[in-house]
Amino acid sequence: MLDPERQRDYVLRGVEERGVRLIRLWFTDVLGNLKSFAISPAELENALEDGMTFDGSSINGFSRVQEADVLAIPDPDTFELLPWGESDAPEARVFCDIFNLDGQPFDGDPRQVLRRQVQMAHDDGYTFYVAPDIEFFYFAPPEPGSEPRPLDEGGFFDLTTSDATENLRKRTIRTLEALGIPVEYSFHEDAPSQQEIDLRHTDALTMADSVMTFRLVVKEIAALAGVHATFMPKPLERVQGSGMHTHLSLFRGDTNAFYDADDAHNLSPTAKSFMAGLLRHAAEITAVTNQTVNSYKRLVPGFEAPVHISWARNNRSGLIRVPFAKRGNPLATRLEYRSPDPACNPYLAFSLMLAAGLRGISERYELPQEADANLFEIDGDVLTKLGVGQLPQSLNDALAAMERSELVLSTLGEHIFEWFLRNKRQEWRQYQTHVSAFERDRYLRAL
Repeated sequence: MLDPERQRDYVLRGVEERGVRLIRLWFTDVLGNLKSFAISPAELENALEDGMTFDGSSINGFSRVQEADVLAIPDPDTFELLPWGESDAPEARVFCDIFNLDGQPFDGDPRQVLRRQVQMAHDDGYTFYVAPDIEFFYFAPPEPGSEPRPLDEGGFFDLTTSDATENLRKRTIRTLEALGIPVEYSFHEDAPSQQEIDLRHTDALTMADSVMTFRLVVKEIAALAGVHATFMPKPLERVQGSGMHTHLSLFRGDTNAFYDADDAHNLSPTAKSFMAGLLRHAAEITAVTNQTVNSYKRLVPGFEAPVHISWARNNRSGLIRVPFAKRGNPLATRLEYRSPDPACNPYLAFSLMLAAGLRGISERYELPQEADANLFEIDGDVLTKLGVGQLPQSLNDALAAMERSELVLSTLGEHIFEWFLRNKRQEWRQYQTHVSAFERDRYLRAL
């Protein structure tokens, strides 16, 4: 990686040589919605040096009216040409960090939250790597009041004429790779018209940027084909929802801190304590990893999503899976955290996963016993006696667990913590007063 001065020069030179007409400055609000405003090439040098001022009070979770203005300072390491638009008027994008006007990091910026947490890991000698498996659906363009209409009836790994979405996946992957985002796998998932694209592991901050870019690319490529793509966790009944299973690892330099050749399962004490931290704090961080009312329609028994707070080496009914490393490769030892869904804010979700794991390491949490049975087939009372808890069963339950959490408060900071709780409690209240089609169909005539 170039030093900051040389990287800025590289970006400025690239804009001039490639005839870039517009640079889009990207950042996210607290809920993980991508935001953007554009500047001309003439403004780019000033933006890189001093940032661009904008009204933060217009962004959800940002400033109050009386403290409205904030600075967007582009991160030159994230500069990329956008592979769509007019060929004679190329555009580029760059992610920004948000600062107060006095130059201090802005408390409401999710990217700064992850920067801070990654730095804490770095201070302990660790680099945090992440690789998400991102699921989503393609539907025909939605019509108000109508059910989603899948494009196919395909299932796992289908490669037939029934997989009408294969070309969309191919075009999406080519676009991602043009943006410097490498893809490891892609295939048709289990549900009709459901897809999965797995991103190759990289450091957490780069991956959070990549997830934000990924979601935009998937929707853009679909829209160009007259198709609607959605990351809604559970858009269809009676089939599985969309998750974002997230593979996690810590490295010390080039050495995988999760690997131990002398352990029967090649898991180091660091890996076990990190996993224990994730398990102990799982309920507290679920409101962020699964932030919508709809998220909890996915986290139910019978649809391959985790319900129980447990771990196992190769059991997909638990919260954490330890995948078998190919050919015993030390670099491939990792943990798979299975509850997050693709509607989360990746900056905040990755921050809390890392914080929970690091807390487990620093406090030397003891890893519970492996739960290698199918937990969906075991009576709930038996699981309770074995000490296996459950993830929150609703957004309301998740918010209650989050509100009690010192770990979440200290990781997110008071600004984001308080705003997130207020916003999501409002969402829950609106959901509580909504009368659904299920209720009308079940009760209107019978009662």
